[in-house]
Amino acid sequence: MEDDQVSAMAQQALLGRHGAEVFHVRGGQEAQDTLRGHPFDLVIMDVQMQDMDGIEATKRIRGGEAGELVRDIPFIALTACAMAGDRERFLDVGMNAYVAKPMDIREMLRVAGQILQG
Repeated sequence: MEDDQVSAMAQQALLGRHGAEVFHVRGGQEAQDTLRGHPFDLVIMDVQMQDMDGIEATKRIRGGEAGELVRDIPFIALTACAMAGDRERFLDVGMNAYVAKPMDIREMLRVAGQILQG
């Protein structure tokens, strides 16, 4: 999920070049709605979005609002917030990891690989 269209297109292209199939949504509510109807391996969640921030969206998804099948889907927070305590705040709401913006494709692939390989 990424609310900035230009960033989203660049990230989608980068991830696609490395074999990922990317489905882009613009906000937290759309993320919940999309997760209800589609199986995904991983969510990359922008922390700052307009309609509902990534923290609230993650809490709701973890709480079952997008359905029981996706409650435990892995999340990577994508954020420009890289201050002390942010990592812990993201993990506390149920995200599995985070990558700082601007997204470094090598870092994203490393983190996603670790999460998906368990």
